[in-house]
Amino acid sequence: MNLLQRYFIELAYNGTAYHGWQIQKNAISVQEVLNKALSTVLRHDVETLGCGRTDTGVHATQLYAHFDSSNLELCIAGSRFLTSVNALLPYDISVKRVVAVAENAHARFDATLRSYEYHIHFYKDPFKYNFSWLVLDTPDVYLMNEAAKVLFDYEDFSCFSKSNTQTFTNNCKISIAEWRFEHNKLVFHISADRFLRNMVRAIVGTLIMVGKKQITSEDVRSIIESKSRSNAGTSVPACGLYLTEVKYPYIDKFGNYNG
Repeated sequence: MNLLQRYFIELAYNGTAYHGWQIQKNAISVQEVLNKALSTVLRHDVETLGCGRTDTGVHATQLYAHFDSSNLELCIAGSRFLTSVNALLPYDISVKRVVAVAENAHARFDATLRSYEYHIHFYKDPFKYNFSWLVLDTPDVYLMNEAAKVLFDYEDFSCFSKSNTQTFTNNCKISIAEWRFEHNKLVFHISADRFLRNMVRAIVGTLIMVGKKQITSEDVRSIIESKSRSNAGTSVPACGLYLTEVKYPYIDKFGNYNG
C-alpha cells in the first residue's frame, strides 16, 4: 500500500480568463485547470487546496496550494515534474516549484502573511489593459497614505467585506498599507495575516475617495467603526489586483521547506 506524501506547489497566473482560483459550477477556475494537469501527470485524481481564493480577473504572482500524492517517483523528480505539469497548463498559468512537506502542513491555515498589490495607471496604454486600472485624474497620494495609516488602528474590517461570506471572524491584522509610485504607475501595497473577500478592492476604492477629496481620513475611521459595507467605497476593478506573497513559518524565501 502506497503512503500519501503532502506537497506544496507554488504557482503564478494571469487571472483574466478565469472566474477566480476556486472551483465553481459552470465557470472555469485556476484550481480546476491545475487539478486536471496534476492528475494527468501523477496518474491519479488530485485535489488541491489553496492558500486562499482570488476573485474573477484577479492575478497572482505567488500562490501556494497543497495536495497529496502516493506517486513519489514523479514528485521527487523535481524539475522534470514541473516541466510536465507546465506543458499541460495554458500559457496564463505557471507552476514554479513543488516541495514535500509534513503531512499536517496546510496551505491555507498555516499561512502567516499574505501580501497584495493594486496597480493604477493614468494614461491609455494597451499593454496595461487587464493588468492595471486606468484612472484619468491623479488622486492626492499624500492624503491616501495618511488615510491608510488609519487601518493600523483596527482589526475588525467588516465594512470592507463582501456580504454572506460565512467567515468565522472579520478580524485581520494589517502590517503594511502604503501607496507608492513605481514605473509610471501608482501601486498600493498591503500585507496582513489574512484578508476578507473583496477586502483589498474595497479598501482601495475607499482610499481613492480620500485621494479625490470626497471623504477624509476621519471619515475612513468612521466607516471602519460602522462595520457596514454600504458605508465604504465602491470596489475597484479586479484587473489591477495581484496576490504577490504568501509566507509560512517553514518555507524560506527561496521556497525550501524547513519543517
